Amino acid sequence: MEILNAAVALLNYVIIPATSYAAQLSLGALGVTLVYGILRFSNFAHGDTMAFGTAITILFTWLLQSFGMTAGPLPTALIALPIGIAATSALLLLTDRAVYRFHRKTKAPPVRLVIVSMGVMFVMNGLTRFIIGVKERNFADGDRFIINAAQFRHLTGLHEGLAIRSTTAITVVVAIVVVGLLFWFLNNTWTGKAMRAFSDNEDLSLLSGVNPEYVVKVTWLIVAALATIAGVLYGLDKAFKPFTYFQMLLPIFAASVVGGLGNPLGAIGGGIVIAFSEVSLTYAWRKVFSYLLPEQFLPHGIAQLVSIDYKYAISFIILVVVLLFKPTGLFSGRSL
Repeated sequence: MEILNAAVALLNYVIIPATSYAAQLSLGALGVTLVYGILRFSNFAHGDTMAFGTAITILFTWLLQSFGMTAGPLPTALIALPIGIAATSALLLLTDRAVYRFHRKTKAPPVRLVIVSMGVMFVMNGLTRFIIGVKERNFADGDRFIINAAQFRHLTGLHEGLAIRSTTAITVVVAIVVVGLLFWFLNNTWTGKAMRAFSDNEDLSLLSGVNPEYVVKVTWLIVAALATIAGVLYGLDKAFKPFTYFQMLLPIFAASVVGGLGNPLGAIGGGIVIAFSEVSLTYAWRKVFSYLLPEQFLPHGIAQLVSIDYKYAISFIILVVVLLFKPTGLFSGRSL
């Protein structure tokens, strides 16, 4: 019985939260890896792209709610999500035409595009704060839990309760569907194959009749969708605050690099590694140990390896270690 209680505590506080966080990081990392694989630069504005798309989605969620329109047991934000994706797509296409296109046509070195993307990051950050403000916003509605701790205890008779939040389940399901659609698109459509060809060999793809501007536009549209979905899922699961998405840039890039920058499959693997590392190292393990160890062997403290305040430092350390010992990541190379 104590082992079951320990297993439930592990599920409740480590495995389920880490799985949800991994799904969010993976979607964010996929956006970064697409830009790197096709446009050949690291997009530092990606975190604020997520924030912008989420902000627009929140505003339209509030508008729908003001008219009495909801999604019943599901969050209303899911109805407003297409509007957020459309607005983010328009912003990224405008940014590409006004900023990135010139540097792309002049064959600017990647480092210049990285610096340019940092400027775009600050502009997007300011725009998002101007639109929605700087305060924390909670916009999740609908049913809060699929099953709560009290119900679980009543059903199982265990001391430890398991709570599965609706937003957690939605995050995992939506992430699986989006990733599945993306891989199907890249592998089974002409446009997806053109993007992969452009990523592998730009000159050869041009000789094969691939329109580079079309590929770039489609890439930004996909990145806008991935960024907005990832941002909204993170906001539903936790809360929305513009600066939080700026901070998320580090674990997202760490996930991309750990998996192999430019490799979509690696982005997912990297997201899982980073998420489970952050959650497991910052969790207070005393609760689990209390079910497994005699009282005299329990640690005196909360058995937390790293303070939650240093959560992002874990991503940074993993990023540095991977760059030192396996720069190409777990799934090598830049390939779609």
